[in-house]
Amino acid sequence: MKRETKVHTGEGLQEALRGQYLNLGISKPVYAFGEEVLAQLKNRFAEIDAVAEYNQLKVVKAMQEAKVSEACLYGTTGYGYNDLGRETLERVYAQVFHTEDALVRPQITCGTHALALALMSNLRPGDELLSPVGKPYDTLEEVIGMRPSRGSLREYGISYRQVDLLADGGFDWPAIEAALNAKTRLVTIQRSKGYQTRPTLSVERIGELIAFIRARRPDVICMVDNCYGEFVETLEPSDVGADMVVGSLIKNPGGGLAPIGGYIAGKKECVENAAFRLTSPGLGKEVGASLTALPAFYQGLFLAPTVTAGALKGAVFAASLYEKLGFDVIPGGSERRHDIIQAVRFGNPDMVIAFCQGIQAAAPVDSFVTPQPWDMPGYDSPVIMAAGAFISGSSIELSADGPMKPPYAVYFQGGLTWQHAKFGILKTLQNLVEKGLVKGVF
Repeated sequence: MKRETKVHTGEGLQEALRGQYLNLGISKPVYAFGEEVLAQLKNRFAEIDAVAEYNQLKVVKAMQEAKVSEACLYGTTGYGYNDLGRETLERVYAQVFHTEDALVRPQITCGTHALALALMSNLRPGDELLSPVGKPYDTLEEVIGMRPSRGSLREYGISYRQVDLLADGGFDWPAIEAALNAKTRLVTIQRSKGYQTRPTLSVERIGELIAFIRARRPDVICMVDNCYGEFVETLEPSDVGADMVVGSLIKNPGGGLAPIGGYIAGKKECVENAAFRLTSPGLGKEVGASLTALPAFYQGLFLAPTVTAGALKGAVFAASLYEKLGFDVIPGGSERRHDIIQAVRFGNPDMVIAFCQGIQAAAPVDSFVTPQPWDMPGYDSPVIMAAGAFISGSSIELSADGPMKPPYAVYFQGGLTWQHAKFGILKTLQNLVEKGLVKGVF
């Protein structure tokens, strides 16, 4: 590798920067197109930075009020009794989300597990679960029993009902009111879009939906699947009435450092129910060793607002770039963001594959690997996933995936830094151009 011996400043720095992209396989036309798009995003990026600053101070305040100390980073083994770091971390999460309590554990293996835990611990045989925002994410279909699976809610006599969103993404208020019945015990609201092309729900809209439900059934538990949405806005769903907010630590709140884990923050009774289900009746939150995870959990949460901002900038850049090329993007490049997911609808399976392969080629880990669609557990069709990540499956890191079925949309998210997200998006376009799938000025 040629060693640089010159200090670059001013125009020389910009030329050197372009040279770095050229060395990494980005052609001059693709780079120039990206810079043209980027020039229009300064105000958007400034707003994202302001939200990150607000949320950074919120996290710092929560850590200070919980009296986080060096002793909180040591961890425990075995039963994990009197784990100071674990208990303090849960107080920090409760303060960040403004809830009565929180459960934050490495024993929660992923986002789906966290959601299943919240549902199974707060529903009983004979209860009904209602989704007023349409079909949930694919991996929850087996949890609910929409697709037969051992141990599903359906096997335990818990029924399910859903009300689809209207064609314009709005709530079907009359249908939701009609669906609320004497059996309805819990309402689940998925903030992000999953493998759908519906709009992501803003915290404000989630608040409107919860208020509508509360006015009719104040006893119903309102749970929000908060995956991909944490720290995108200055408020969280728990600030607008959610009884539980649930998410994964290998997404936004883990800041790219958490190696595993999930969280449930909300009303004390709901959280305690989840703790008894996670460990054992009679044990609850008192056991569950944190092992060596605590430093990554604390530092990841501390970094989360800034990392989320980088991912948001990448999503806005991707939306603006592909929108300019004439593709259908959800949300649009100029729309306000409520999660870090960016969908691009190609209508062509080869383009979905080429996009994901471009993301993989931009990765710091396994960049030489070529992702292909495969039958992943929990999905009803082959899925292609690109994620050259430091933490396996971490979707706050630069990643993209999509089911190989119509409308052949790809879902891009993450980027521990904005600079890496930018490179990844340019690499996707470069790959599409080289395969002859995008033409024109290139």
